[in-house]
Amino acid sequence: MRNRTLALVALTLATAAYARPDREAVPPATPIGKPISCLRLSDISSTEVHGDQVIDYTVLGGKVYRNTLPYSCPGLGFEERYLHKSYGGDICAIDLITVLQSPGLMHGATCGLGEFQQVELVKPPKK
Repeated sequence: MRNRTLALVALTLATAAYARPDREAVPPATPIGKPISCLRLSDISSTEVHGDQVIDYTVLGGKVYRNTLPYSCPGLGFEERYLHKSYGGDICAIDLITVLQSPGLMHGATCGLGEFQQVELVKPPKK
């Protein structure tokens, strides 16, 4: 019975990874200007996790800020969701994020953020 359970868990993880084969891919981007330390949370319209070390933040007006964590954050790329506690309405380079793991909202690795670099995403050539 135990082997069946382990096989089911392995199959579930393999299926989840197969569902998004590009989950680790970081879209190419061109940096714009100097990095900044913080973004206002109220300005962020969406986030996109790329692997265990890169998060793109899209702010109002469509600008994209890339945060490359100084170190890999285990599980971030797989789970693609994290918890951030804010004490002043900003998300900053000195802040920590905690990966939220399935099932439920179990806490995973806690990792530090890097600076926020405005980028222009490189659009793939038309086929």
